[in-house]
Amino acid sequence: MQNPTIWIVLAAVLVIMELWAINRVRKSAGKASTKGVWMVVIVFVPLIGLLLWAVAGPKDVAESLSRPG
Repeated sequence: MQNPTIWIVLAAVLVIMELWAINRVRKSAGKASTKGVWMVVIVFVPLIGLLLWAVAGPKDVAESLSRPG
């Protein structure tokens, strides 16, 4: 608890993971209401929300329009 740098780094990693998860939820195939619930859970319950989303969240992400082929 003596070194606040560790906590700052851990908080920054958590924020980056949350932004990544929200982006994945936003791009996922599914109803808008389901996406909204997942985003709220991820934002307002950060660590537990990320863990729940990783286990039970949306798995399919819509393909990009610029996909070759």
